[in-house]
Amino acid sequence: MEPRALLQQMFEAAVASACPEECIRRHLPSPPAGKTVVIGAGKASAAMARAFEDAWPAEIDAGLVVTRYGYQVPCRRIEIVQAAHPVPDAAGCAAAARMLEMVAGLAPEDLVVALISGGGSALLPLPLPGITLAQKQQLSRKLLDSGASISEINCVRRHLSAIKGGRLAAACHPARVVTLAISDVPGDSPVDIASGPTVADLTTCADALAIVRRFGIPLPAHVLEALASGTGESVKPGDPRLCEEDYRLVATPQKALEAAAQVAAGHGVAAHILSDRIEGEAREVAKVMAGIALQVAGRGEPFATPCVLLSGGETTVTVRGNGRGGRNVEFLLALGIALNGAAGIHALAADTDGVDGREEIAGAFLAPDSLQRGWQSGLNPKLTLDDNDGHGFFQTLGDSLVTGPTFTNVNDFRALLVTGET
Repeated sequence: MEPRALLQQMFEAAVASACPEECIRRHLPSPPAGKTVVIGAGKASAAMARAFEDAWPAEIDAGLVVTRYGYQVPCRRIEIVQAAHPVPDAAGCAAAARMLEMVAGLAPEDLVVALISGGGSALLPLPLPGITLAQKQQLSRKLLDSGASISEINCVRRHLSAIKGGRLAAACHPARVVTLAISDVPGDSPVDIASGPTVADLTTCADALAIVRRFGIPLPAHVLEALASGTGESVKPGDPRLCEEDYRLVATPQKALEAAAQVAAGHGVAAHILSDRIEGEAREVAKVMAGIALQVAGRGEPFATPCVLLSGGETTVTVRGNGRGGRNVEFLLALGIALNGAAGIHALAADTDGVDGREEIAGAFLAPDSLQRGWQSGLNPKLTLDDNDGHGFFQTLGDSLVTGPTFTNVNDFRALLVTGET
């Protein structure tokens, strides 16, 4: 099979493995004696809601989930609200407030099903009292451009939120809470998936304040005071309001990589999963991956060719140029520079939600001749990378991967195909 087609088929298998229709029905809780209330947030939450409705054997008394604009899926009983991501907006703020109202006053015999997926942090932006949405928006932009990891970003978000960091589950007490989650974070830590609205949080306001200072993020005095004083402290382990919480991971990045590996094996290509939790600056990760691929291509170590090197996780981009960022295209452009046209190495890097950074583009393809074609198109690859404009580079070549909404999110997908050709 042609390299590009094989890479795309692997990506599609990875996305399909996290399809809510397939994974929700396997993790349904038992129906309650009382009410069933469905809430949720994330890029996959609307599709999860539809899958839950189709599989749930009892009545749904109320429901509200918030998803990204364009990711809505029609439901019969669960209301779908659309809001902005990655920089939040008033629609998400209002939906979060309504969600808290919806779960208030429930009884022990009631059940709350929380459908949580990546993107939920931005889609549930309800701030602590005294902090405005505009201030949360400005903070989001600064965090996204800072180079901070997703764990660091979400730590700050949790401690300035009225709903994240276990607060949503606490509001459901004394009802039983069952969370069905699709992981989009390295290591699948529940507290980092959508900033953990239904789980206890070990991190503290002091941790969040240290992150803000480490990355030099300016905050208004009263926002800093919320962190310094501990006003924004999240719900901690042992809190009795979370005693009826049940957390179930229904799809993960590792399962997605395993699905892609099966596709490769079906075409006679050995697949090697390097890690599902790679973090760090995208361009630095690319240099390491290039070194491994070149060792495989040139010496047959540590793997024989043909093979594909698979990885997931969430890299970061510290935006210093005028480009549009996007960690997957930044990774690919840096990878291409490091490979310098090496024969027989092809790659795909894309976000499984269909959005790389702030662009409606999932990622891109890299071929041995990509840099040469870039030069022929008037592009200087290194200067383009310095400008953080990977999207511009691959769009010019016609090598962008555009999927539209995938209605799921298990984070980044990277595949380096080493054919052994010279």
